[in-house]
Amino acid sequence: MNQLRITRQTLLDGTLRARQREYARDHPDMRWRTDAEMAELFEQIMAEHPAGHDLWVFGYGSLIWNPAFDYEESCCALLHGWHRRFCLKLYIGRGTPETPGLMLALDKGGACRGVAFRIAAAKIQQELGLLWQREMYGGAYNARWVKLTVGDKRIQAITFVINPRHPRYIKELTTEETAALIDSGRGDLGTCREYFDNTVAHLRELGVNDAALARIAASLPST
Repeated sequence: MNQLRITRQTLLDGTLRARQREYARDHPDMRWRTDAEMAELFEQIMAEHPAGHDLWVFGYGSLIWNPAFDYEESCCALLHGWHRRFCLKLYIGRGTPETPGLMLALDKGGACRGVAFRIAAAKIQQELGLLWQREMYGGAYNARWVKLTVGDKRIQAITFVINPRHPRYIKELTTEETAALIDSGRGDLGTCREYFDNTVAHLRELGVNDAALARIAASLPST
């Protein structure tokens, strides 16, 4: 299996997009968004953003440690009404049908600490476009505007939440079942364990202790 990395370059040069198209061809039972659907969703979200203003994006998983887009600043932020959860089953990327894995998404309820990134107004079309290609093509995530708390300020940001109608969304999963899928998941983007460990380590650097992730870590075999 050829190793693939999500980087700014693989997003810009179409490498990731080509692999996404391969996934769509090889998994006809999965729901993929067309280019027209992607463009329409982009226009809908941007219709709520005032022209000429910078744009904030909220990251809660791999965007924290691998944003792969240009931004002007980043800061720790708190989101109410959504929580970070391993609720998306993977058969591609960091999983295969033989070695399925799990990916994080934002699910309704609770709260989540993550990182807010500010994209300059002049760069929104390209930089948010790169994120769009990365997050939206498979149909598992929906983009939405949310309110973040940053220090004593409130800011509006775009984030990517789970699509509860997606066939790979898992509503209920025990800690042990979650850990087993994270331990087994591996594909052409790497392993789910790598994804999990990177997320936990970078949250720790931010001073964020996610209790749910700590319970999963306690159930994972030591490396």
